[in-house]
Amino acid sequence: MNIADAQRDVRTSYLGGFAGQLVSALIWGASAALGTWSTHRAAILSLVVGGVFIYPLTLLVLRLMGRPVSLPRGFPTNSLARQIAFTVPLNLPLVGAATLYHVNWFYPAVMIVLGTHYLPFTFLYGMRQFLALGAALITGGLLIGLYVPTPFSLGGWLAAALLLLFAITGRITAIREIAAAPLTAPSLTAP
Repeated sequence: MNIADAQRDVRTSYLGGFAGQLVSALIWGASAALGTWSTHRAAILSLVVGGVFIYPLTLLVLRLMGRPVSLPRGFPTNSLARQIAFTVPLNLPLVGAATLYHVNWFYPAVMIVLGTHYLPFTFLYGMRQFLALGAALITGGLLIGLYVPTPFSLGGWLAAALLLLFAITGRITAIREIAAAPLTAPSLTAP
């Protein structure tokens, strides 16, 4: 299997990252709402604890949509996907340090971590939109952290909106590709 075929299989199987980004957008939105109308502590805890459940909730959404929840054993990019998954939790101590120094840096710091997490998705999915998402999250996190650290939840709302927007565009891209695929081609996305 060549790289382009593997990327197409990832893209079409997971609908361009739709389920994971949708789940993430909902968790970020709930956290931002808590940051706006409740306490900083509640907002921070909801994003950190909610983040632990992104993967299992993504699998649930994929199952409910009738999509595959994993690629076959030995698939060429399985190792890359696992490595990418660990980038966020390994960077949480840095987010914690930034937040302890300045609580309003919480969302900007997590945005930067999440943005860097999405950059390798460009190769995994073969979709340049992940470069745009990563760049938007990193740039947004930097600009908010440096120049607009208040209100506290601004970064949470921005990240939720970006994740939702890119979930929708990724799904549209994947659905178009599936519809254009020849009916005789073997695919991981077949029922």
